Amino acid sequence: MTGKLIGVGLGPGDPELMTLKAHRLITGAAVVAYPALENGESFARAIAAAAIPATATELIIRIPMTVARAPAQAAYDRGAADIAAQLEAGRDVLVLCEGDPFFYGSFMYLFSRLADSYETEIIPGVTSVTSCAAVAKRPLTARNEVLSIIPGPLESDDMRAKIEAAGAVAIMKVGRHIGRIRALLSDMGLAESATYVARVSLPAQQVLPLERAPDPAPYFSMILITKGQDPWLS
Repeated sequence: MTGKLIGVGLGPGDPELMTLKAHRLITGAAVVAYPALENGESFARAIAAAAIPATATELIIRIPMTVARAPAQAAYDRGAADIAAQLEAGRDVLVLCEGDPFFYGSFMYLFSRLADSYETEIIPGVTSVTSCAAVAKRPLTARNEVLSIIPGPLESDDMRAKIEAAGAVAIMKVGRHIGRIRALLSDMGLAESATYVARVSLPAQQVLPLERAPDPAPYFSMILITKGQDPWLS
């Protein structure tokens, strides 16, 4: 029999925000896979480090940091092949993923390569969006409001249209785009009501008015906007 592929959401960074199920599965894992920077650490492994058994086989998927898609796709091809070898040997493989596996999660790229051939299970995780709302003490949506989640690299014209159509907005992966996004929100009259959150749940966490946010911002940063009246006062 072949093993099972298990995508495990770890939450935004604080190990205490892992679910009980995620923690239980990791502590009993025989094989653990995770993405890592090409020449650096793995954020996913750092979150789960205390729970990974010393006896576990660890498969590191080295992802090159480049705008070109081909090198990353090749890395996921190699990672999927390494995982498949373990699955064929009858071993379950846990793939660690910060946040939630199916919410901008790297696990999706492995899932697309392996799910048709092997049994799979997905363990959801606490997302960065809900975590940022919690630390900023800003409810995301209420009643019939529409929440739009927008990636920071999106072109300004597209971003403006999506913000205009939404009742509440979370802009993710702000990073080096923060200056352009801040200028756009200022032009739309939304900058003063926007909240900036970086490295949520980690010791270096920041929660600031958008006007005070650093430029450039860390990759793991977000802007939260609620348009109009605060929804919890409606």
